[in-house]
Order: sequence, then structure tokens, then C-alpha cells
Amino acid sequence: MDTLTKLIEKGANIPNTQAVTIGSDVNIDRLAGKGVTVFPGTQIFGARTYIGEYAQIGEEGPVSIKNCYIGPQVKIKGGYFSGAVFLRKASCGLGSHVRQGTILEEEASIAHTVGLKQTILFPFVTLGSLINFCDCLMSGGTSRQNHSEVGSSYIHFNFTPNQDKATPSLIGDVPRGVMLNQSPIFLGGQGGLVGPSRLAFGTVVAAGTINRKDQLKENHLVLGEKSRSGSVPYSTGTYFNLKGIIRNNLIYLGNLYALRQWYIHIRSRFVGGDFAPELLEGLESTIMVGIEERLKQLGRLGDNLADSKASGGIQYDFPRAWHQMRLRFEGLQTFSGDDVYRELFLDVIDQKIAQHGKDYLGVLKALDESQIQPGTQWLDGIVSKVVQETAQCVASLT
Repeated sequence: MDTLTKLIEKGANIPNTQAVTIGSDVNIDRLAGKGVTVFPGTQIFGARTYIGEYAQIGEEGPVSIKNCYIGPQVKIKGGYFSGAVFLRKASCGLGSHVRQGTILEEEASIAHTVGLKQTILFPFVTLGSLINFCDCLMSGGTSRQNHSEVGSSYIHFNFTPNQDKATPSLIGDVPRGVMLNQSPIFLGGQGGLVGPSRLAFGTVVAAGTINRKDQLKENHLVLGEKSRSGSVPYSTGTYFNLKGIIRNNLIYLGNLYALRQWYIHIRSRFVGGDFAPELLEGLESTIMVGIEERLKQLGRLGDNLADSKASGGIQYDFPRAWHQMRLRFEGLQTFSGDDVYRELFLDVIDQKIAQHGKDYLGVLKALDESQIQPGTQWLDGIVSKVVQETAQCVASLT
């Protein structure tokens, strides 16, 4: 009996089996049948691919899926998807191009023709159409009616003239963003964000604005700067605000480390029902892919700087300290934060699960500020530990 026939017997709706391809490497036990609809033009490959109940694949056009984790009620409407995770009710429009290191948490969505790679969108975050948004983490918002959003025709500039991608942008953060109680962030359409940038919760960037600076004060409107034309001498290898670039990379990595511990200690408690163990597997493996990518890109920056003729300062110090810094990053991967704050917060989560069941969004929405505080302090401590211990490797950085 072939895989398609088995899938139909499990309850899947496949209107035209002749126009659907499921690779021989796919594990049928990781494909739910109940309520799943697979439209013509769909190709599914990869031993790690998982598809949850009531998922809809290919409603708007051809789809190619490889080693993705697709949760229940997810809509993958058309495009190419590889090495990504989509949690319950996430949605991707026609022409999506979603690659490794990407996570769309519950009810996050992207409209048509959006490119993502190494991108993490927290629950409810919404991206419009015709967007390139690689190497970002975006949080903020409290519901589908009050969510962070990126307007259409937006771009995150993640590649430099010096040919590196040490450019991850942190839009919101992890310690507060995971609590789903922060003001949303709005990036207006026809605009762009130059990485590595950090934006605080409540930031509104006006449409048509290219944002080149950190915005660390909450609830501020960022307006476009007056453009200046001209031509000035420039040579490849010139770095502006190198200390800020490296520090923002360390902060971004600290947030990824905190998110990893959140997945290990908090998300793991919700396994069951709409959150299968395969989805937890996908989150944990994908966050490690993201960490390794950021370390690789930071190391590439160090390699570029090693060719510099600088005799002092961070441009000289960083490449010579990179090996030690990398070892510290590796040593911190098992750091799980302050035991007291973590256990206080875990007790609260366990109590809420007993009251509300394993409804991830429902449990978080049921927390009050006093219950949230130890969780945020726990995650903040992880970020601070990662940043401080790695920054100590570079004297000119501290």
C-alpha cells in the first residue's frame, strides 16, 4: 500500500492523488490524517517532516515541503518550505519562501510572497505581502486583534558591503515577549530595517522609513530621516559602530539562549493534544540551528576583521578573542538560569495547567503581573549571563 493511500485511510482529503508527491523518505507515522487536506501540486519530502491534524496544504498554489514541522490547523497555501516550524493556526500565503531556522509560533502569519530564513515570529505576529524578513526575532502583542505587524513591501537589510551577515535584529525581546502581555510593534510598509538593530515594545516605525538605529525607549514613533545625497570615499573593510554591532549580536544570542530554555522547561509542559512531541522536537532542534547560524556569522565577521590593519581597539581585539568567546558560548548552552526564579515560575505554570489544561496561549493569558515577574527575571538572567560572560573576552568591548 503506497503512502498516499495510507494517508487517505487515516482520514486525509487528497482530491487528486496523481498530482501529489510524497517522497519515499517521509515517515507516514509523522503525518496525521484527520482533517488534513492536501491539494494538487503538493510535494512532501524529508524524514523529519511532521504534519498535524486539520492542516491545509496547497490551497492557493503548488507547495514544496522538506523537513518541516507543521502543527494542527496550519495553512500552508503555496510556496517553498524547508527546515521550518509552524505551530497551531500559523498561516503562510502563496509564494512564500521559508527556509531553515524559521519558527512561526501560534497564529503567526505571513501573506503572499514573503521570504524568511532564520526568522522567529512569536504568537500573533503578522507580516504583510512582498516582504524579505530574514535574520529577525519579532515579538509583541497580546492577541490576533492586538498584534505586532510588518507592512507590505518591507525589507530587513541583513547583508553588508563587507559580505557578512552579523546583522540579526531583535524586535521586542524574549523575556517579555514570551509572556504575551507587551505592546505590539508596527513596522510601516515600503520601509526597511538595517540590522543588527533592536526595537523596544510599542515602537511604531512610520511607513516609508529606513530605520538604521536602535530604538530602546518603548512606545515611540520613529519618523524617516531626511535623506542626504552625495559621494564620499569608501573602501570595503570599513566598519561603523563596530562595538554596537558586536554587542547587538551578543544580545541577540542571549535571547536565543533564553528562548531555548523556555522551550526546554516551559513548552515541554504543554506536550499533548494540539502540541505533539514532534513539534517540541522541531522547536528545540530549530533554535539550535539558529544559535549555530549566529555563531557562524559572528565568526565570519571576526575573519573579516582579522585582515584589518588596525593595531588596537575592537577591530583588532575581537578577531583575536573570537576563539575564546566561541568556547564560552558553547559552555553556556547548558546554563538554565537562576534556580529560584525558574522554579517559582514553573510552579505557577503547573498550577495554571491544572486549572486550564494544556492550552499554551490560555495559560499565559491567565497569568497576572506578579506571576509573570519571576519568569521574566529568570529569562533576563540568562540573557545577561550570556552577554556578560562572552563580552568579557574582548577588553575594548567592556
